[in-house]
Amino acid sequence: MKFQELDLPSEFLAFLEESGYRELYPPQEAAVRAGLLEGKSLVISSPTASGKTLIAMMAAYKKIKQGRKVVYLSPLRALASEKYSEFKQLERFGVRCAIGTGDFDAGGEVLGKFDLLVLTNEKFDSILRHGVSWLRSVGLFVADEIHLAGSGDRGPTLEMILTRVIHLGLDAQRLSLSATISNADEIAKWLKSDLISLDWRPVPLKEGVYDYGRILFGEEEVEIARTNEGAALDVAADSISKGGQSLVFASTRRRAVSLATKGSELTRRFLNDEERENCRQAARAIRDSGEETGLSKLLAEIVERGAAFHHAGLSYEHRRVVEDYYRKRAIKMLSSTPTLAAGINTPARRVVVADLSRYDVETGMNSMISVLEYRQMAGRAGRPQYDDHGEAVLVPPSSYRPDEVLDHFTKTPPEPIESRLGGERGMRVHVLAAVAASFGLTRPEIESLFSKTLLAAQIGVERVRKHIDEALGYLIAEQLVVEKAGRFQATGFGKRVSTLYIDPVTGVLFKKCIGFIGLAQEPSVALLHLISRSPDFEPKFPLREKNYDQAYEFLEANRPSLITRLDSRTYLELDELLQDMRTVMVIDAWINETKEDTILERLGVEPGDLHRAVDSADWLLYCLAELAQLFEKRDVQKEAEFLRKRVISGIKAELVELTKLDGVGRVRARSLYSAGFTNLRTIRDASVERLALVDKIGSSTANKIKEQVSR
Repeated sequence: MKFQELDLPSEFLAFLEESGYRELYPPQEAAVRAGLLEGKSLVISSPTASGKTLIAMMAAYKKIKQGRKVVYLSPLRALASEKYSEFKQLERFGVRCAIGTGDFDAGGEVLGKFDLLVLTNEKFDSILRHGVSWLRSVGLFVADEIHLAGSGDRGPTLEMILTRVIHLGLDAQRLSLSATISNADEIAKWLKSDLISLDWRPVPLKEGVYDYGRILFGEEEVEIARTNEGAALDVAADSISKGGQSLVFASTRRRAVSLATKGSELTRRFLNDEERENCRQAARAIRDSGEETGLSKLLAEIVERGAAFHHAGLSYEHRRVVEDYYRKRAIKMLSSTPTLAAGINTPARRVVVADLSRYDVETGMNSMISVLEYRQMAGRAGRPQYDDHGEAVLVPPSSYRPDEVLDHFTKTPPEPIESRLGGERGMRVHVLAAVAASFGLTRPEIESLFSKTLLAAQIGVERVRKHIDEALGYLIAEQLVVEKAGRFQATGFGKRVSTLYIDPVTGVLFKKCIGFIGLAQEPSVALLHLISRSPDFEPKFPLREKNYDQAYEFLEANRPSLITRLDSRTYLELDELLQDMRTVMVIDAWINETKEDTILERLGVEPGDLHRAVDSADWLLYCLAELAQLFEKRDVQKEAEFLRKRVISGIKAELVELTKLDGVGRVRARSLYSAGFTNLRTIRDASVERLALVDKIGSSTANKIKEQVSR
């Protein structure tokens, strides 16, 4: 079927033709024939790069032309940004696009002026809790990566927002996009949608396994040269030597860095002059963005040689540079943890699965990766416009039989998606959210909502009722919910916890400990300890043996300010406190202007993790201040608000006033302070010329600063 045959506005068809689209891919044609453009709700289950985003774009434009809004739901911020960039192309037709990925306490009403919203699942959940007037004007909900409903961390939220959309009876089309999953029919039934399931790819995939100097692609054998750097790099280098790119998946960050470091000695041999210059540009971009650390220096050195590593420990800016220059084909080999397999568009001619097992936090031991995870990684193989096929190669340990490994991962169906909503956290969070978003719900009304979940479809309504009982029991006991005349209602405390988008356990912890903050010798340490103990704080930094003495010294110096007292000094109490200390020490070092590189060397916390912890601390301090205001603890509210300003900028207390200026962060503020400009008054009294002489300021920044203080 050709695009020109579709019932779509002529300007959109012209845009598709201009973009190089002529004929629909099989999943696209199947969706159209199943009623995509007539408003039919569908689940599309097909491999990566099979055209699912364009399916969503066609349906979205049709709805917008009918005067309805579109909400596109994404599981990850990075993926939301990528999709937003794609949908912004519709702005040429007057479509107003917006993206929402954070600020969970914002009501979301302002988003009603846009036609197309790209939102993370959590942001949309927050919007549902606040209630918005524009919800019923939405004509299409698109849920990307629907298979993540089975993940432990993000799954319950995705499951509940889709359940609530169905439960509300909104007159809206639902389009759910997924990688190939074995129980897609069950997911489609839960979502009251028709299923389109095809195992079609625009670039055919060859799947193979490494076996002592050769790759077995079924009956085909490919001999590869040895590099003396290990099997994974032998496989990667073979593809690079033939003009391709390789994407190597490693089980840990350390392994990813090691593979990239060794691999860069190989990739440097295959760079032409243009690629070498692009790699230099990428290295410069890394060096010029953010604070320099040992990790960023290593990354820049490796990138200059045509390789790179990618993991959550890198800063956001550095991850973006790596992704951008990999897409430009300057970076020949990218070594990554499995996070890169989820969503972000980074195709390679050859994907190398270097590790088949991974440490499982739940079991405390290494376990084999799932077939679904392998399929996600393998889905990155094959670059449209560049390759006539993609290759995914497994590298098993020497003790495994290669043929059995290949059969397991290529012939076994991927694991079914199973609801994770039944856990204690998921139920208490979402039962409270349901109650708090209403004027009160009866027990049958709560059960009616949860009977529409995937959990209920898989374990039965009776078992779901028991989960509801447990959640309500906790919420009532902690005074987040009360029962009056047969209706469950959220208390003021419960409503605020829900709209703040925190776990009820976090809210209860804050409520119980707020009174202690004012008694602490050092309120900032008390506040940091309190938020670090919250289940919402992430990432937590477990104590390493090498930091034990350092943590104990910090603990003893700040013992009067810690939330947990050491009255009995039992081993378990001490161990629990010491485990908290590394997390507290990280944020404490940050607000005392310790350089990122020093935090990395001294505490072993990489920049990406540091900035996620800073974002987490920022949000939780805001929530704590809001609850302190609710309970009329004004002193705690002020302490939390002031500490939050220090956390946001990573500064000591005396720099807070200076960082009110746009363009003045921790480095420039310290330079100004050291030069005698200790407050806004001293800056107001100084000349532009004098300010320009301050280190890190210069004439351009000095003029901007003077404009601000002169208003």
